[in-house]
Amino acid sequence: MDSTAPESLAVDAFEVRLADILEVDLASLHALTMSVGWPHRAEDWQFLRDFGRGFVALDEIDRVLGSAMWFAHDPTFATVGMTVTSPRLQTLGVGDWLMRRVLAESGRSAFRLSATRAARRLYLSLGFVPEKTVYQRQGEARRPAVPPLVPDGAVLRRLEAADRDAATALDARAFGVCRAGLLGRLYGHSQGLGVFRDGVLEAFALCRPFGRGHVVGPVVAASDEDAIAVVAPFVAELDGRFLRLDTHLDEGAFPSFLTQSGLPVYDTVLTMSLGVSCFVDPATRGPGRPVTFGLVSQALG
Repeated sequence: MDSTAPESLAVDAFEVRLADILEVDLASLHALTMSVGWPHRAEDWQFLRDFGRGFVALDEIDRVLGSAMWFAHDPTFATVGMTVTSPRLQTLGVGDWLMRRVLAESGRSAFRLSATRAARRLYLSLGFVPEKTVYQRQGEARRPAVPPLVPDGAVLRRLEAADRDAATALDARAFGVCRAGLLGRLYGHSQGLGVFRDGVLEAFALCRPFGRGHVVGPVVAASDEDAIAVVAPFVAELDGRFLRLDTHLDEGAFPSFLTQSGLPVYDTVLTMSLGVSCFVDPATRGPGRPVTFGLVSQALG
């Protein structure tokens, strides 16, 4: 996309300038997400800045008024996230300005993002098309009264460093694009569980600290039973603590398990794509067809 975003923008009675997201301190970014009710800690921002790139909008005294980032996964595809605009500027064009710069500077031709209700009109105006609703499930984890059984013929165990390539390949089949760089970074911040059959990894979940507690994601499996098997131990381990999982699924055994585990639907966003879509609908799950049961995050897909 050709850049149509200037280096500065006249907003209301003052001038806003663009800066690289690495030029501002984490405390300012944390304050920005707090202003719109997002749970990201400074540590979560640091993880995103280590992996992605982006811009911020600054006012004349260098206060952060907005942000937008992209996360490149291969030479043509990126996810877009952390598109945040100070509430008083949401209708003044700052979000559009930041997004156009991100799309132009990323060097990619295909994108995926999670759109809040407030931002959908902006993304539609940029050419994004809807894919599927994301259900943000969160709450105080509750250990199931009857722990789910590991499926017959399967072995459940902790993931080790030697399993990373297999997890990356399984995630690529489920997500539609290889995310080796992201999976490598997540491995260093997460605990992982996998379902194996005859020594072959067929499902896995990663769990890491995030926001108000922990988040489980990605969760990749070909069946609800396998997805439940790799998530249930984290629910039990975090019993009584805050846990979050974002999923495209709202029917079936897996969403029912999440509800029983103390994770009701808190909010929804909409997955949207621009360019050639590689989105894999989790409704297509079945034998030999792994899908994404749980997102890494709304920013990372």
